[in-house]
Amino acid sequence: MTERIEYPGRQADSRDETALDAYSRTVISVARAVTPHVASVQTSRGGGSAVVFTGDGFLLTNAHVVGSARTGTAVFADGTESPFDTIGTDPLSDLAVLRARGGAPAAVTLGDADALVVGQLVVAVGSPLGLAGSVTAGVVSALGRSVPVGSRRTARVIEDVIQTDAALNPGNSGGALADSAGRVVGVNTAVAGIGLGLAIPINSTTRRIVSTLLSEGRVRRAYLGLVGVPAPLPDAVAERTGQRAALRVMEVVAGGPADRAGLRRGDLVLSVDRSEIHDAQGIQRHLFAGAIGRPLPVTVLRNGAMVDVIAVPIELSAD
Repeated sequence: MTERIEYPGRQADSRDETALDAYSRTVISVARAVTPHVASVQTSRGGGSAVVFTGDGFLLTNAHVVGSARTGTAVFADGTESPFDTIGTDPLSDLAVLRARGGAPAAVTLGDADALVVGQLVVAVGSPLGLAGSVTAGVVSALGRSVPVGSRRTARVIEDVIQTDAALNPGNSGGALADSAGRVVGVNTAVAGIGLGLAIPINSTTRRIVSTLLSEGRVRRAYLGLVGVPAPLPDAVAERTGQRAALRVMEVVAGGPADRAGLRRGDLVLSVDRSEIHDAQGIQRHLFAGAIGRPLPVTVLRNGAMVDVIAVPIELSAD
């Protein structure tokens, strides 16, 4: 009787092939689900990508893709072309809403980027270098990144940006970033360097921005004039308050509302308008049109003591 000899190396190869097949099947499935809903868009200024997100022909893209253009052409994966109108743009979130005049495919399924974890598989679909329906895959490299945006007179950062190693090239901007279930969790917005891509997250804040663009064509924001990063609270404070993290103030804009309210570099922002703050997105949720000119109570931890101040946001202009 001949004894069967197992080779450890061959077993490993078999396992690798199985894993690769599972990876390939996932990417193929996501590509099939998402690609039909992603368009290549062209304006007189240039082009990029866009994602159909409603059943009646509205598309989501980056504000920098359309710029000041009011019209353009969308080309879908099946070759169908449709002129579009720009419904609204928000340069401070780098999001824009378009509407196809000649009809569009069905909407993608939107997910929630707040549920992403580092290392998770993501698939990018867009039109890099004008090549429509291009698919790349990678993982979530980091979460909570910040990207500076603005103009000569106004500076702001887009918070909670998704960092991925999925290969992105010019033209990918405005395209879809999807999870392994085919849900679009981000809008690809920039190439920060070799092997590094960024995407605006789809979450409760961006959904609110998109809703406002649909109804009003622009987004009015309140402005406090501070920049911060998430930071853990001291153990004693966390035990006393039940809050584990806050926002550490890294910069206060001279003469801005935060400065006038007495906020300082190094303060730990615990709450705004009586709501706990754990990160920059927590503050941004409070800084839409309704907060302009309205006194907002802010509680900070300073030198181990709780300090309450009142800040009155002003309107933030993108011009």
